[in-house]
Amino acid sequence: MERNYTTQMDAARRGIVTPEIETVAKKEQMPIERLMELVACGKVVIPANRNHKCLNPEGVGSMLRTKINVNLGVSRDCKDYNIEMEKVMSAVNMGAEAIMDLSSHGNTSPFRCKLTRECPAMIGTVPVYDSVIHYQRDLDSLTAQDFIEVVRLHAQEGVDFVTLHCGITRKTIDQIRGHKRKMNIVSRGGSLVFAWMCMTGNENPFYEYFDDILEICREYDVTISLGDACRPGCLADATDVCQIEELVRLGELTKRAWEKDVQVMIEGPGHVPMDQIAANMKVQQTICMGAPFYVLGPLVTDIAPGYDHITSAIGGAIAAMNGAAFLCYVTPAEHLALPNVDDVKQGIIASKIAAHAADIAKGIPGARDIDDRMAEARRKLDWEAQWECAIDPETARAIRADRSPEHEDSCSMCGKFCAVRSMNKALNGEHIDIL
Repeated sequence: MERNYTTQMDAARRGIVTPEIETVAKKEQMPIERLMELVACGKVVIPANRNHKCLNPEGVGSMLRTKINVNLGVSRDCKDYNIEMEKVMSAVNMGAEAIMDLSSHGNTSPFRCKLTRECPAMIGTVPVYDSVIHYQRDLDSLTAQDFIEVVRLHAQEGVDFVTLHCGITRKTIDQIRGHKRKMNIVSRGGSLVFAWMCMTGNENPFYEYFDDILEICREYDVTISLGDACRPGCLADATDVCQIEELVRLGELTKRAWEKDVQVMIEGPGHVPMDQIAANMKVQQTICMGAPFYVLGPLVTDIAPGYDHITSAIGGAIAAMNGAAFLCYVTPAEHLALPNVDDVKQGIIASKIAAHAADIAKGIPGARDIDDRMAEARRKLDWEAQWECAIDPETARAIRADRSPEHEDSCSMCGKFCAVRSMNKALNGEHIDIL
């Protein structure tokens, strides 16, 4: 069927019901007309590159179910693409809605094409990472046009969203040097753009040539994830002038993208104390006019290496409850190493718990249904029904099997002292045998 629209936003503004809009409306239990209003005004995005043929589309917006992104990809020290593909499929099977390929070594194009050919989840990339690898030249030898052409390459290969650090400018160089942050810039892409500006004396190409990028994204229906180069990398830098000044610029760029029917997400912090998270979400919603907010964590303390999936889940739940739409998972390996398969699993589970808890708090239709089914299964001591409701049934089943009780209608912690067992018997008029 001929496609008579450019982007999902263009279609929604013209009253065209795309297959992607229809699918997302059904998933979200939302009337198509309401979803189209939200896509048309930019409060919901449906990242769906026209070249990603196997995509199972998802909507991202604060009034929808909170979505999870999983970062993967090879590095110079860990360069087995087969292991990364194993992580990808494991992540999809566990319910991740998006995969970001952050590969920084080797021939990245075949892996990226394999993702958009075989993976049904949304695929995201950070083209600035790939620029040095693609051209096999040092950073300072690349031109602005070189960076833009890599954005085009990723769009042609079917990537659904690209993170572009458009919000830092040469003014940011003076701010970073004068403001004396504890952690400076911790965004990998942001640091590369910053370094390129310092070495070449030129303006940020992703900012200077933003209109050219919009034309590429409009042609392939690529959603722009406006990267937060100045996201805080420690609690001390949270909500500082660098972070907020960049956010203001991202708000300006969002308007320009919407004028071209290009969908936009805004990336957010970072490391943020718990008492500042809600305020960060509200500031973003105001400055960026309700564009979906995509947060890394945020991590609520700096002292938990090896457990940052937990510090992230705490912050992610608070952020999503207050308006964040998209949580980037954090694994136990954060700040330490490239995550292995088990790290990926733990990161996804922690993020899914945070997202689900937030959806219940927000009153998302149907969000609490599975919790109510779990309560019913626990009351009946129906273990199989509990596994069906569990967010990670494999682990739950394994723990019980490892410490199996003497009696099936109890667990090895309480035995016949089990409150649920005693109440069931008492209410049924049965004798309660403890000893």
